[in-house]
Amino acid sequence: MTQVAVIGAGLIGRAWSIVYARAGFDVVLWDQFPQAVPAALDFIAERLPELKENGLLKDEPAAVMARIRPVADLADAVRDAEYIQENGPERVPVKIALFTELDRFARPDAVLASSTSGIPASAFTEDLKGRHRCLVAHPVNPPYLIPLVEICPAPWTDEATIARTRALQIAAGQVPATVKKEMDGFALNRLQGALLAEAFRLIADDAISPADLDALVKHGLGLRWSFMGPLETIDLNAPGGLADYCDRYGPLYAKMQEQMTPLEWNAALVGRLQEARRAELPANMQPVRQEWRDRRLMALLAHKAGQVD
Repeated sequence: MTQVAVIGAGLIGRAWSIVYARAGFDVVLWDQFPQAVPAALDFIAERLPELKENGLLKDEPAAVMARIRPVADLADAVRDAEYIQENGPERVPVKIALFTELDRFARPDAVLASSTSGIPASAFTEDLKGRHRCLVAHPVNPPYLIPLVEICPAPWTDEATIARTRALQIAAGQVPATVKKEMDGFALNRLQGALLAEAFRLIADDAISPADLDALVKHGLGLRWSFMGPLETIDLNAPGGLADYCDRYGPLYAKMQEQMTPLEWNAALVGRLQEARRAELPANMQPVRQEWRDRRLMALLAHKAGQVD
């Protein structure tokens, strides 16, 4: 049985625990704040029956739960792990300190992966003796419902480490995508950032309301993008495929790009958007809407699992 150490029991750590335990891995869970671990275990125990009801859990919840073992000491948590998933705070000094400890305590052949959503692995692994076995494995939240994992190596990450990480993620039921070189935000956040940048610009220019902008994506682009990527989308949107689409619409996109100048997300714009969101969803209803989101994702994932790509 593959042993995985999940370091950090917050939102991402507890979600990773579900991913790995659901796949049949032996999961060891540790957090620097001991009270975070029981809270994570309670969350997992509540989620597993829902996953089972939606056909997203092969084994019984009790069997999956039994694969997750809380450990109080970091050295004990990583001593026998083949793969370590770090989920600490998004601050470089914290990650440097934590990866120094992981590199010291983990067995020499263990992969050290960070869940960071934007910090390149080189920023916190450069001075490590075992830096060749370090990389980023960035999930999409929550990873037990959204399977994509960005694998982002540092310049010194060994190719075997990348291959082992991809293989483990596939075995865990995830979908790995390797980003070949380091860049701010990796690839997924850069794509999301491009959409958000234009969304904010359209609203700043009073071209569309916040509610209607969300409608464009969830009832338009998002429907296609839930089962096709943007390249496949345009390939199917012209009789002659992608090249034909580019011939037809390339000049229009070139003109649009000239108009897409950088826009600062200033306090006035952010305040306007925050006000619009709170009018749609009062702050006290946000946890309820998050539960709704997760159930919708469960239903979508269950539907996709039964389809042929």
